[in-house]
Amino acid sequence: MESRRKRSRSQMLKWGCYILLLVVCTVVQTTPGLFQFGAAKPLWLLPLGLAVSALEGEFAGAIFGAVCGLMWDYTAGRTVGMLALEMMILCFGVSVIVQLYLKDTPSNFVLLAVGGALLVLAADWLFFYYMPGYAGAAERFLWAVLPSALLTAPGSWLLHRAVQRISAEFKIDNGVV
Repeated sequence: MESRRKRSRSQMLKWGCYILLLVVCTVVQTTPGLFQFGAAKPLWLLPLGLAVSALEGEFAGAIFGAVCGLMWDYTAGRTVGMLALEMMILCFGVSVIVQLYLKDTPSNFVLLAVGGALLVLAADWLFFYYMPGYAGAAERFLWAVLPSALLTAPGSWLLHRAVQRISAEFKIDNGVV
């Protein structure tokens, strides 16, 4: 019984740390002018969702990714659901790719995070700039979407290390009673 309580407490603390990191990343991502270079600004919620999904499995990762997407939708003042759905699918896919094909190394994760950021930002650009026919849509892609995806790399490395640390800190050895 003691082991079950310890495991439950450890899981609650681990997910509490993930939620705290979610709030911190939300604040950093939505603070005006912070880490902004021209029209480009790095993403923080996307790499967090991907890092948790890479370490915690596809189901927990997809749920956490959807929560990150909902937080991103809410703080961006957008229609709720589009980023949540994109993040859920992307986090599920990254978790499966990491489990089946790739080692969970920081360099692999940074490449996955930059690719995921490019995918999400390009879809956003397609639906909200290109398809409505705004003038300067191509320049927006070159000067905002591509640099934002590249600026996501350093933060994704930091978030991957932080999530690895949290996951390792609260890991319980099942062989010990």
